Amino acid sequence: MTALFPDKRTALLITVAALGYFVDIYDLVLFNVVKRESLEFILGAGDPRIKDVGIDLFNMQMLGMLVGGILWGVWGDKKGRITVLFGSILLYSLANIANAFTFDITSYAIVRFIAGVGLAGELGAGITLITESMPKGKRGYGTMVVVTFGALGAVFADEVVSRGKALGAVFAHVTGPLMDWQVAYLMGGLMGLVLLVMRVGAFESGMFHRMKESTARKGDLRMLFNDPDRLLRYLGCILIGVPVWYVIGVLVNLSQDVFVPQLGIDTSMLSPEDLKRINGKAIRYAYIGLSIGDLLSGILSQVLRSRKKVIYGYLTANLALTLVFLYGMQGASIHTYNWMCLALGTATGYWVIFVTVASEQFGTNIRSTVATTTPNFVRGAVLPVTNAFKFLAVPVGNLTSALVVGLVCIGAAFWATSRVHETFHKDMDFVEE
Repeated sequence: MTALFPDKRTALLITVAALGYFVDIYDLVLFNVVKRESLEFILGAGDPRIKDVGIDLFNMQMLGMLVGGILWGVWGDKKGRITVLFGSILLYSLANIANAFTFDITSYAIVRFIAGVGLAGELGAGITLITESMPKGKRGYGTMVVVTFGALGAVFADEVVSRGKALGAVFAHVTGPLMDWQVAYLMGGLMGLVLLVMRVGAFESGMFHRMKESTARKGDLRMLFNDPDRLLRYLGCILIGVPVWYVIGVLVNLSQDVFVPQLGIDTSMLSPEDLKRINGKAIRYAYIGLSIGDLLSGILSQVLRSRKKVIYGYLTANLALTLVFLYGMQGASIHTYNWMCLALGTATGYWVIFVTVASEQFGTNIRSTVATTTPNFVRGAVLPVTNAFKFLAVPVGNLTSALVVGLVCIGAAFWATSRVHETFHKDMDFVEE
């Protein structure tokens, strides 16, 4: 660690950012881990609305992230990256605590939207701080540590739910009896509040302080749209990341309600309790894969001294494994299915490279705006992607619909990668005019 990050303050910043992203991912995926259990409590076991309500609530969370990405991104360029970290953590922590005591669909939707707004600020602000604080030859390692460790937050989410009864016994002394899904939401909120206290020692980047004194326009979204070259680079950054959330938002998140039954996956060895948590297991395996993939992609980008070569390789693997998932898994066991989710997660583990590229493309005066809006626009792309899947599934079936949507997402990402600049050696200390 000291060889890579000789500055102790920078090492501390990376450590805190990694812990923050861990909690961020925990809260981001938590709904899809507990949605069946929580919705069965609200709507009743076996209610036919659970599938569609689950998709709609997830989309509300992602819509919140879309809105929050814009708000936090602009705020980060105008007022500083550190203020975004504190504000976003506080908002999503309080929202998740409230979610533990939400017992109707309308309130559930409102709280997930608010949580989404809060979750939108964490990653972009952290990555911006790291890329501005590290030397250009090593900043890829810094972002790699953050995203690789952070992805394991999804694994922890499933673990917390599986141990909900034991943890609930601890909370019961204060709150009274709790269900597993309530315990999971409370844990997310409390972890965020603890992290908020840890963040006190974090520092603002020197580049932001220098930019703050300049006369350059700061956090101006119009700058991304009034220049054709900037617009194409910005659009390219967004499209590069969409296949990640196609895999997570469609193939993995819809495991329980769509793909396990559609593919005839053998679940006979599962207990009744495990049958309710098929989604949680799929998410766990996918995010273990994402963590592995992010670690490998970060190392590869440093070895190859290129971000774009790594992205091309991961997109190719993504396409191949999507085809195997949709047409080579008929009748497989649930264990094989979970391992396939891990492989898909590994093939989409270029998230660290995607976010790093976005932060490196643009000047300091709009860097936070780009680095925060880009991943959240990608997450927000789950809305049109899942709706396109649902729309096409009616006339052509689930598998063909997933194939068509996947080909569009991956094909667009290949095109987008060709449009962005190679940024491995790029100096970050500049502003956009």
